[in-house]
Amino acid sequence: MGKKVLVVDDEKEIADLVEVYLKNDGYEVLKFYNATDALHCVMEEQEPDLALLDVMLPDMSGFTLCQKIRKKYLFPIIMLTAKVEDMDKITGLTLGADDYITKPFNPLELMARVKTQLRRYTRYNPGSMEPEETLPADEIDIRGLQICKNKHKCTLNGVELNLTPIEFDILWYLCEHQGKVVSSEELFEAIWKEKYLDNNNTVMTHIARLREKMQEPARKPKYVKTGRGIHDRIRWYIAEIEKIVFFT
Repeated sequence: MGKKVLVVDDEKEIADLVEVYLKNDGYEVLKFYNATDALHCVMEEQEPDLALLDVMLPDMSGFTLCQKIRKKYLFPIIMLTAKVEDMDKITGLTLGADDYITKPFNPLELMARVKTQLRRYTRYNPGSMEPEETLPADEIDIRGLQICKNKHKCTLNGVELNLTPIEFDILWYLCEHQGKVVSSEELFEAIWKEKYLDNNNTVMTHIARLREKMQEPARKPKYVKTGRGIHDRIRWYIAEIEKIVFFT
Protein backbone atom coordinates (compact mmCIF):
# COMPACT_ATOMS: atom_id res chain seq x y z
CA MET A 1 0.00 0.00 0.00
CA GLY A 2 1.38 3.41 -0.99
CA LYS A 3 1.77 6.36 1.32
CA LYS A 4 -1.39 8.37 1.96
CA VAL A 5 -1.36 12.02 0.89
CA LEU A 6 -4.08 14.43 1.96
CA VAL A 7 -4.91 17.03 -0.72
CA VAL A 8 -7.10 19.98 0.26
CA ASP A 9 -7.84 22.61 -2.39
CA ASP A 10 -11.14 24.25 -3.33
CA GLU A 11 -9.94 24.68 -6.92
CA LYS A 12 -11.14 21.39 -8.35
CA GLU A 13 -8.86 21.51 -11.39
CA ILE A 14 -5.74 21.89 -9.24
CA ALA A 15 -6.80 19.24 -6.74
CA ASP A 16 -7.58 16.79 -9.55
CA LEU A 17 -4.26 17.51 -11.29
CA VAL A 18 -2.30 16.95 -8.09
CA GLU A 19 -4.23 13.73 -7.52
CA VAL A 20 -3.25 12.42 -10.97
CA TYR A 21 0.45 13.04 -10.38
CA LEU A 22 0.35 11.52 -6.91
CA LYS A 23 -1.47 8.39 -8.06
CA ASN A 24 0.92 7.99 -10.99
CA ASP A 25 3.73 7.82 -8.42
CA GLY A 26 1.91 5.19 -6.39
CA TYR A 27 0.46 7.34 -3.62
CA GLU A 28 -2.99 6.87 -2.14
CA VAL A 29 -4.84 10.21 -2.28
CA LEU A 30 -7.34 11.60 0.22
CA LYS A 31 -8.85 14.54 -1.67
CA PHE A 32 -11.12 17.25 -0.30
CA TYR A 33 -12.36 20.60 -1.54
CA ASN A 34 -12.92 22.11 1.91
CA ALA A 35 -11.15 22.14 5.26
CA THR A 36 -14.02 20.80 7.40
CA ASP A 37 -14.27 17.45 5.63
CA ALA A 38 -10.48 17.15 5.48
CA LEU A 39 -10.14 17.79 9.21
CA HIS A 40 -12.83 15.23 10.00
CA CYS A 41 -11.00 12.66 7.88
CA VAL A 42 -7.69 13.27 9.65
CA MET A 43 -9.08 13.38 13.18
CA GLU A 44 -11.76 10.68 12.96
CA GLU A 45 -10.96 8.34 10.10
CA GLN A 46 -7.37 7.97 8.91
CA GLU A 47 -4.07 9.74 9.42
CA PRO A 48 -2.23 10.60 6.20
CA ASP A 49 1.54 10.43 5.76
CA LEU A 50 1.65 13.96 4.32
CA ALA A 51 -0.75 16.84 3.67
CA LEU A 52 -0.95 19.40 0.86
CA LEU A 53 -3.07 22.32 2.08
CA ASP A 54 -4.27 25.27 0.04
CA VAL A 55 -4.18 28.53 2.01
CA MET A 56 -7.41 30.00 0.61
CA LEU A 57 -10.23 27.58 1.49
CA PRO A 58 -13.96 28.44 1.65
CA ASP A 59 -14.76 27.38 5.23
CA MET A 60 -11.49 28.03 7.09
CA SER A 61 -8.02 29.10 6.03
CA GLY A 62 -5.33 26.55 5.32
CA PHE A 63 -3.35 28.18 8.13
CA THR A 64 -6.10 27.37 10.62
CA LEU A 65 -6.39 23.82 9.29
CA CYS A 66 -2.62 23.39 9.63
CA GLN A 67 -2.74 24.66 13.20
CA LYS A 68 -5.54 22.25 14.15
CA ILE A 69 -3.72 19.29 12.61
CA ARG A 70 -0.49 20.20 14.41
CA LYS A 71 -2.20 19.92 17.79
CA LYS A 72 -2.25 16.16 17.33
CA TYR A 73 -0.04 15.09 14.42
CA LEU A 74 3.53 15.59 13.20
CA PHE A 75 3.28 14.32 9.61
CA PRO A 76 4.70 16.75 7.01
CA ILE A 77 2.51 19.61 5.78
CA ILE A 78 3.17 21.52 2.57
CA MET A 79 1.21 24.73 2.03
CA LEU A 80 -0.03 25.65 -1.45
CA THR A 81 -0.45 29.39 -1.81
CA ALA A 82 -1.19 31.90 -4.56
CA LYS A 83 0.28 34.61 -2.34
CA VAL A 84 3.93 35.49 -2.73
CA GLU A 85 4.34 37.76 0.29
CA ASP A 86 6.95 36.59 2.79
CA MET A 87 4.52 37.13 5.66
CA ASP A 88 2.13 34.51 4.31
CA LYS A 89 4.95 32.01 4.01
CA ILE A 90 6.20 32.86 7.50
CA THR A 91 2.70 32.48 8.93
CA GLY A 92 2.37 28.98 7.53
CA LEU A 93 5.79 27.90 8.77
CA THR A 94 5.17 29.41 12.19
CA LEU A 95 1.92 27.48 12.55
CA GLY A 96 3.65 24.19 11.81
CA ALA A 97 3.97 23.77 8.05
CA ASP A 98 7.17 22.11 6.84
CA ASP A 99 7.32 23.64 3.38
CA TYR A 100 5.39 25.82 0.97
CA ILE A 101 5.04 26.12 -2.78
CA THR A 102 3.61 29.07 -4.68
CA LYS A 103 0.92 28.77 -7.34
CA PRO A 104 1.20 28.34 -10.24
CA PHE A 105 3.64 25.52 -9.62
CA ASN A 106 5.36 22.87 -11.67
CA PRO A 107 3.77 19.51 -10.73
CA LEU A 108 7.19 17.85 -10.97
CA GLU A 109 8.61 20.29 -8.41
CA LEU A 110 5.66 19.57 -6.14
CA MET A 111 6.28 15.83 -6.42
CA ALA A 112 9.97 16.33 -5.61
CA ARG A 113 9.05 18.24 -2.45
CA VAL A 114 6.54 15.59 -1.45
CA LYS A 115 9.20 12.89 -1.77
CA THR A 116 11.75 14.95 0.17
CA GLN A 117 9.37 15.53 3.07
CA LEU A 118 8.28 11.89 3.16
CA ARG A 119 11.89 10.69 3.20
CA ARG A 120 12.65 12.97 6.13
CA TYR A 121 9.53 11.90 8.02
CA THR A 122 10.15 8.20 7.40
CA ARG A 123 13.68 8.49 8.77
CA TYR A 124 12.34 9.76 12.09
CA ASN A 125 9.21 7.64 12.33
CA PRO A 126 10.43 4.20 13.43
CA GLY A 127 7.00 2.60 12.92
CA SER A 128 7.18 3.31 9.18
CA MET A 129 10.67 1.86 8.66
CA GLU A 130 11.56 -1.49 7.24
CA PRO A 131 14.03 -3.51 9.37
CA GLU A 132 16.93 -2.82 7.04
CA GLU A 133 16.27 0.94 7.34
CA THR A 134 17.02 1.04 11.06
CA LEU A 135 19.46 3.84 11.77
CA PRO A 136 22.52 3.55 13.99
CA ALA A 137 22.10 4.78 17.55
CA ASP A 138 23.32 8.36 17.39
CA GLU A 139 22.94 10.39 20.55
CA ILE A 140 24.05 13.83 21.68
CA ASP A 141 23.97 15.09 25.25
CA ILE A 142 24.71 18.78 25.89
CA ARG A 143 24.09 19.70 29.51
CA GLY A 144 20.43 18.79 29.76
CA LEU A 145 19.71 18.67 26.02
CA GLN A 146 19.59 15.04 24.89
CA ILE A 147 18.95 14.04 21.28
CA CYS A 148 18.60 10.52 19.92
CA LYS A 149 18.66 10.56 16.13
CA ASN A 150 17.45 7.06 15.36
CA LYS A 151 14.42 7.44 17.65
CA HIS A 152 13.76 11.06 16.64
CA LYS A 153 13.57 11.91 20.33
CA CYS A 154 14.73 15.09 22.01
CA THR A 155 14.48 15.96 25.69
CA LEU A 156 15.43 19.15 27.49
CA ASN A 157 16.02 18.78 31.22
CA GLY A 158 14.03 15.56 31.20
CA VAL A 159 11.04 16.99 29.30
CA GLU A 160 10.44 15.64 25.79
CA LEU A 161 10.21 18.24 23.04
CA ASN A 162 7.53 17.67 20.41
CA LEU A 163 9.57 18.55 17.31
CA THR A 164 8.63 18.24 13.66
CA PRO A 165 11.15 16.42 11.42
CA ILE A 166 12.56 19.72 10.10
CA GLU A 167 12.92 21.21 13.58
CA PHE A 168 14.70 18.05 14.67
CA ASP A 169 17.02 18.20 11.64
CA ILE A 170 17.90 21.81 12.41
CA LEU A 171 18.70 21.08 16.04
CA TRP A 172 20.68 17.96 15.16
CA TYR A 173 22.70 19.81 12.51
CA LEU A 174 23.60 22.57 14.97
CA CYS A 175 24.62 20.03 17.60
CA GLU A 176 26.75 18.16 15.07
CA HIS A 177 28.55 21.42 14.31
CA GLN A 178 29.10 22.29 17.93
CA GLY A 179 31.63 25.08 18.31
CA LYS A 180 31.49 26.08 14.64
CA VAL A 181 29.84 29.08 13.01
CA VAL A 182 26.97 28.02 10.74
CA SER A 183 25.39 30.61 8.45
CA SER A 184 21.69 30.71 7.63
CA GLU A 185 22.67 29.91 4.04
CA GLU A 186 24.54 26.77 5.05
CA LEU A 187 21.76 25.63 7.35
CA PHE A 188 19.05 26.18 4.74
CA GLU A 189 20.93 24.29 2.03
CA ALA A 190 21.81 21.45 4.41
CA ILE A 191 18.24 20.95 5.63
CA TRP A 192 16.09 21.87 2.62
CA LYS A 193 18.56 20.73 -0.06
CA GLU A 194 17.82 23.85 -2.10
CA LYS A 195 19.75 26.96 -3.10
CA TYR A 196 19.54 29.73 -0.52
CA LEU A 197 18.26 33.12 -1.68
CA ASP A 198 18.83 36.41 0.12
CA ASN A 199 15.98 37.64 2.32
CA ASN A 200 14.81 34.07 2.84
CA ASN A 201 13.11 34.00 6.25
CA THR A 202 12.39 30.28 6.29
CA VAL A 203 15.24 29.35 8.60
CA MET A 204 14.56 32.15 11.08
CA THR A 205 10.89 31.19 11.25
CA HIS A 206 11.75 27.61 12.15
CA ILE A 207 14.37 28.79 14.63
CA ALA A 208 11.79 31.00 16.33
CA ARG A 209 9.41 28.05 16.62
CA LEU A 210 12.20 25.83 17.93
CA ARG A 211 13.13 28.38 20.58
CA GLU A 212 9.50 28.65 21.60
CA LYS A 213 9.26 24.88 22.11
CA MET A 214 12.46 25.01 24.16
CA GLN A 215 10.83 27.80 26.22
CA GLU A 216 13.74 30.09 25.60
CA PRO A 217 13.35 33.66 26.96
CA ALA A 218 13.61 36.17 24.13
CA ARG A 219 15.99 38.58 25.87
CA LYS A 220 18.40 36.22 27.61
CA PRO A 221 18.12 32.77 26.03
CA LYS A 222 20.19 30.01 27.57
CA TYR A 223 20.52 27.78 24.52
CA VAL A 224 19.69 29.61 21.32
CA LYS A 225 21.07 33.08 20.72
CA THR A 226 20.89 35.16 17.55
CA GLY A 227 23.00 37.96 16.16
CA ARG A 228 23.73 39.79 12.93
CA GLY A 229 26.70 39.00 10.75
CA ILE A 230 28.33 40.13 7.54
CA HIS A 231 25.76 41.36 5.00
CA ASP A 232 23.08 41.11 7.71
CA ARG A 233 23.07 37.34 7.57
CA ILE A 234 22.22 35.45 10.71
CA ARG A 235 24.95 33.09 11.87
CA TRP A 236 24.81 30.26 14.35
CA TYR A 237 27.19 28.12 16.30
CA ILE A 238 26.88 25.74 19.19
CA ALA A 239 29.11 26.57 22.10
CA GLU A 240 31.45 23.79 23.07
CA ILE A 241 30.46 23.74 26.72
CA GLU A 242 26.73 23.98 27.29
CA LYS A 243 24.92 26.38 24.99
CA ILE A 244 23.48 26.30 21.53
CA VAL A 245 24.30 29.77 20.28
CA PHE A 246 23.41 31.73 17.20
CA PHE A 247 26.08 34.33 16.79
CA THR A 248 27.72 36.65 14.31
